[in-house]
Amino acid sequence: MKKRNLKKWLAVMMSAVMVMSMAGCGSSETAAESHAPAETGSKAAEEGTAEESKAAETVDVSAQGDAQEAVTITYANFNASGSNEETLQKMYEAFHEEYPNITVTIETIGYDDYFTQMQTRVAGGTAPDCYELNIENFAAYANKGALAELTGIDTSGYDETALSAFNVDGKQYGVPGNFSNVVLIYNKDLFDQAQIEYPSDDWTWDDALKAAEAIRALDENTYGIYQPITFNEFFKVAAQYGGSILNEDKTAFTINSPENLTAAEMMINKVTESNVQPSDEQMGGMGDWDLFQSGRLGMIPTGIWAFSTFTEGCDFAWDICVEPGGTQKATHFFSNALAVNAKSDKKEAAATWINWLASSDQSAQMRIDAGWDLPAINNQEVLSGYLAITPPENRQAVFDSLDYLVVAPIIEDYSLMSDIITDKLSMAASGKLSVKDALDQAQSECEAQITLK
Repeated sequence: MKKRNLKKWLAVMMSAVMVMSMAGCGSSETAAESHAPAETGSKAAEEGTAEESKAAETVDVSAQGDAQEAVTITYANFNASGSNEETLQKMYEAFHEEYPNITVTIETIGYDDYFTQMQTRVAGGTAPDCYELNIENFAAYANKGALAELTGIDTSGYDETALSAFNVDGKQYGVPGNFSNVVLIYNKDLFDQAQIEYPSDDWTWDDALKAAEAIRALDENTYGIYQPITFNEFFKVAAQYGGSILNEDKTAFTINSPENLTAAEMMINKVTESNVQPSDEQMGGMGDWDLFQSGRLGMIPTGIWAFSTFTEGCDFAWDICVEPGGTQKATHFFSNALAVNAKSDKKEAAATWINWLASSDQSAQMRIDAGWDLPAINNQEVLSGYLAITPPENRQAVFDSLDYLVVAPIIEDYSLMSDIITDKLSMAASGKLSVKDALDQAQSECEAQITLK
């Protein structure tokens, strides 16, 4: 588990989890003439090619915006789709005032289509100059040479955890466009009806399950908690019990470890034994957010991007706290990378734009004012207004949770790994497999189908 020992102000919003395998793509480009001493023979040719490739795939962020020549770059994204296209356009207008020589053509694509299009465009050499990637796809693009290395970044303005998520083998291939985590959201009215104390930041899962049982006892249509039986919840709960999906150097799967078994049993027993969590049949096609908004769910661990929806849709009092822990605390980390196309011939301008979009105070304030998401920056003055927004009253829990962030086990075959584990957990939740058999089978199938480094 990656645990921070400081509470820095930072950020939010969702980027959903859906990973597409990326077709192989090259990353060569003609570079400026080398000024190294001339050498003869094949060795010189090979070394010259390597130097050209390195130069072509690297951009110095500290030199951004120096050139006065007018340039137009393209930028593709999915995060603005649906409700924030206007905010992104205002951000660009502010950027263009500061860098009038750089024109950005923005392409906003719906999430459902985005990665299919990007896969095709990157493989075909028609990708935009810079673009957005979710954390799950980032590793595949970086490892296949699709992204330019970013050097000379002023790291002081970025949140350390968010920035490090896009560093591969010591090289920075993206900057964090946003940053989010998960908290426990609870229905205060149901806790009052059950005559039990509200959750607190130091709760363990034992505390949460006791409360869930008391709320479940209110009536047959009310449930104590809902926590999806999926890979994304499992790797986090495993961390809460000291477990992990992979060993430390990501060379072996550890899916069926004793710690993971304890975590999986806790998750699934909520459905199959205590029934404080509804089964799929009991849900009747209703979503977990819908169940919470209906007033029939006591607790839900979910992303802080739910705040605006629950503010509008809940006619009862609700609040938040840090997620419960097992033997330790752990909570989800989400972020989107803003990256530069390794094949672009306008890398410097592209780097100027994405760095401004990710780290400028002006861009950050626009995000907060629009209620879009929070940027991964460290400027407390810019972010201080976030705490004043209610509900929830205990918004400080968002920042307190940042001490317990755990990053998803990112590998190139993330999607396949996620599908295998989710499928086995679902079979256990439906009674088709024991929890132990589910993890044993997931371990075997991942080992058989996925090659780790």
